[in-house]
Parts: sequence; C-alpha cells; structure tokens
Amino acid sequence: MAATIKLEIVTPEAKIFSDDVDMVTLTGGEGEMGILPQHMPLMTQLVAGEIVAQKGKETIFICVGDGFVQVTGDRVAILTDMAINADNIDEARAEEALRRAEARLAEKISDEEAARVQAALAHATMQLKIKRRRG
Repeated sequence: MAATIKLEIVTPEAKIFSDDVDMVTLTGGEGEMGILPQHMPLMTQLVAGEIVAQKGKETIFICVGDGFVQVTGDRVAILTDMAINADNIDEARAEEALRRAEARLAEKISDEEAARVQAALAHATMQLKIKRRRG
C-alpha cells in the first residue's frame, strides 16, 4: 500500500501545489471528505473553502475557490478557479478586494460583470475567513 498520495492543485494561471502528502481533506459536493492513499476513484465538485493536506508532522492549508476534484488510488487532482496557500494570503489586499467588489456590485453593471464581481467577492471573503482563522 502506498504511504502517500500525490496532491496537485491547478488554476487557469498556474500549478499552485504539487507534492506527495499523507492525507487530503476537502469539501466536495457531498460535504467534507478525507482522502488517503489508495482511495477509491471518484470525481466530484470542489466547494470553495479550505484544503488541508497532512505531510508528516506538517499541516498545509490552502484556500480554494469552486472547482473539480479527481481522485485515483495514488493522486488527487484539483482544478479550481482560485488557490492560495493560507500562509501567503495578504489580509489587507483581500480586504481591499472585498471593498472594491462590494462597491462595484452597488453600481449598475451587466449580468456577466456581476457574475465576475460575485466571484471576486467570494474569493476575497474566503481568503479573509481562512487567514483570520489561521492567522
């Protein structure tokens, strides 16, 4: 039995994380799930929130947006619209993004623009929630 599972997190911009870990905890469409090596194959929706990866005694926290998860026995592949290591979240920058998004939503904008602003608002809110919980 494999002792680790490969966790890969990819956004449209870059590969954010790629390493062998002991366990991954994430929130899927059916709720929170823990994934260990040799987990049964599955595909599910990723719900915006926090991914927790355990690697030995180290715990890694990653803030993510909505996306998709594919699990095989030796790999967890995540495609998401946003991902940032919790240690790298800039609280002041996230607060500013939140203020800008809220101000933009108060303006008269197209439905398409409103969807983009809602996504930015959700990303900033999630980053602040995780930073304040972990900070």
